Formats: sequence, structure tokens, C-alpha cells
Amino acid sequence: MALFDFLRPKKDSASIARNRLRILIEQERSDSNGPDYLPVMRRELLEVIRKYVSVDLDAVKVDLIKDGGHDVLDISVSLPEKPDMP
Repeated sequence: MALFDFLRPKKDSASIARNRLRILIEQERSDSNGPDYLPVMRRELLEVIRKYVSVDLDAVKVDLIKDGGHDVLDISVSLPEKPDMP
């Protein structure tokens, strides 16, 4: 009903953009809180796994999780259903 559109509050594109930017910044900060060696470790793990199984770049995920007073290294590897030798 275009006749009553003037009664609805208009969406402010600046506030929407601000909220999206805030979300992106929060995600970037959470990613940057990890140690510097995690990307290197991920790359090296991928190289070792590729010696035995053909996997994609996104197959290896390395995260550091806080568990109480401990840091836990969480490594997840998505292997293909049928392994191919490189």
C-alpha cells in the first residue's frame, strides 16, 4: 500500500552501513586476537596433508579456543570421501 508508506519509518542507509561496518570490525578483531603462528601452522599442516591426500585450501581450519584458564588448539580437517594420491 503505497498510500500509507509515509507512516512507516524510513530505513536510514547510514545506520545500516554503520551496523554492517561494526560487525565486520568485530569479526576482524576476533580473528586478529589469535597468535601470529596460526596461519603458518595452517599452511604447514595443509602441505603435510597434501602429501597423502588431495585436499582444498579451505579443508584445514586451525582455531585457538579459550576453555576456562586454558587455550585449546582446535584443528579440523575435511577429507574427501575417496582419497586421491597427489
